[in-house]
Amino acid sequence: MTLPSTAQKIGDRLPSADEKAVANQLRKILASQLSEGGNQTLTAVDSRGSKAEIALTPAISELLIELLRHIGKGDAVTLVPVGQMLTTQQAADILNVSRPHLVSLIERGDLHHTMVGRHRRIKADDLFNYKAKRDQSRDAALTNLAEMDADLI
Repeated sequence: MTLPSTAQKIGDRLPSADEKAVANQLRKILASQLSEGGNQTLTAVDSRGSKAEIALTPAISELLIELLRHIGKGDAVTLVPVGQMLTTQQAADILNVSRPHLVSLIERGDLHHTMVGRHRRIKADDLFNYKAKRDQSRDAALTNLAEMDADLI
């Protein structure tokens, strides 16, 4: 996709008020048309009046709605393909931990990595799998604590 020279990628900054309003409007339109199991058809009209119809599967519609929800709230959004190799700093940012802590996870063998020269790289898919397991473990521990607390009452 070609951007005009005056455009700035949205992942590098927070969305403007106009972008938030447009994202919320489009999200509401998609959400109101989302039907169980069926495709949606989105019609786009360019500046010359040419129409193009785009079929959206439910999975794509839900992904767009989630993306638009974040933009509409004013969050900065970055999409990370699962096959992408991440630096340790990028991975640490996604996990919301410090880079030294992430390196200790790698050195303990908790997180798989690949060496590229002298630098560690983490495959995004491996990072997301680790994050899901970590979140499950945290949820189980929190549930256990809540049950223990309920027993004391």
